[in-house]
Amino acid sequence: MPEETPGRPRGGCGAGATRSRAGLAGPTIRTTNDMPIAQPATFEALGLVPFQLNPHFLDADPASTHRGETREQRLAEFLEVNDVPVLGLREGTWLAVQDGTARIGGSAVGAAAPGPAVVFARGASPREVDGDVSEPLSTTPRFDAPTVT
Repeated sequence: MPEETPGRPRGGCGAGATRSRAGLAGPTIRTTNDMPIAQPATFEALGLVPFQLNPHFLDADPASTHRGETREQRLAEFLEVNDVPVLGLREGTWLAVQDGTARIGGSAVGAAAPGPAVVFARGASPREVDGDVSEPLSTTPRFDAPTVT
């Protein structure tokens, strides 16, 4: 992590100021939608918030003939091994964190999107969120901690 980033992005812009870079605001890049072509030196990110982010979250299209896994399925698999909430930000939305408060804004672009964002957490059903989403700020992330069966 760069020395000049003690808790605020350089230049004062919000962590979600650019869509794809919003995924860097969490503790790791493990929930990005992009797979690295080459092994990165680390999966650690800036850690500006203690929860994971999944920018560009897409809801599954029930009419699609695509047989691959959905974003929701991938995030559920992530949560089987990691105990940290994931905030799925739909297209057209943003996250702002200031003075201990996290807030979702914008409007989801997709017609089928029920809201601007969705929270995924281990052992819970996905939950639609809007407005104040400060609860995950109190999270203590646990990575590589599989669920016990």
